[in-house]
Amino acid sequence: MKITHVGGPTALLTLGGLSFLTDPAFDQPRDYQLPGRVMTKLTGPAVSIEDLGPIDAVLLSHDQHKDNLDDSGRELLPTVPLVLSTPDAAERIAGVHGLENWESVALPRPDGGTVTVTGLPARHGPEGCESVTGIVTGFLLSGEDLPTVYVSGDNASVELVEELVARLKAGTIPGVTARKVDVALLFAGAARTPLLDGAPLTLTSEAAVEAARLLSPAVIVPVHTEGWAHFSEGPDHLAKTFTAAGLTGQLHVPVAGAALSI
Repeated sequence: MKITHVGGPTALLTLGGLSFLTDPAFDQPRDYQLPGRVMTKLTGPAVSIEDLGPIDAVLLSHDQHKDNLDDSGRELLPTVPLVLSTPDAAERIAGVHGLENWESVALPRPDGGTVTVTGLPARHGPEGCESVTGIVTGFLLSGEDLPTVYVSGDNASVELVEELVARLKAGTIPGVTARKVDVALLFAGAARTPLLDGAPLTLTSEAAVEAARLLSPAVIVPVHTEGWAHFSEGPDHLAKTFTAAGLTGQLHVPVAGAALSI
């Protein structure tokens, strides 16, 4: 498979002959005026929408925040055959297919097989944050003779990663035969907002290390660590934390705009 990091939480995944785009955010740097606060985008996309090529499905962790779905990304959605997100997002955006936790859809592959996409529990902050940050989802991509890929979405909970690993080992995820994760796209960066007194809304670097230990020996590809002012722990901090934990061999930090083959 290949992963091309566009910037922030946006990445293009090619798997089984299909192209998946995570949380599309393609606006140029700007300030977004929101009720009671400002969100600041610091860098533009490393790959333009026009250069993405055909997209088979968008994996949208949630639609409520500009860093996960900005104006340009929202305009892109109607052009994509399938947009998977939360049931709440499906109620707000026409054409979105909402996945409940542990619910799966099977996408046909060019070789006649399928890629199964399963919705996963995610929590966008500390316990009880949903009234502020909303409901979010992660995704599991799996298929015969393919690496199994975990896309965390804006999840700050290591416990939910542990639950995923346990269910995989037990074989209790409907429609999924894989028993482990091979590649994990972790949304890290420790995003913070005054609305929750600065509590991390995504994985801190230390929490990402905990998740990596649970997912071992999965390849860890971090995204959502740069490009926005509210990301408090950048890729350098993350890499140093993994080095201190002795997990440098597991970590593959993507270069924006360059395809990472795994």
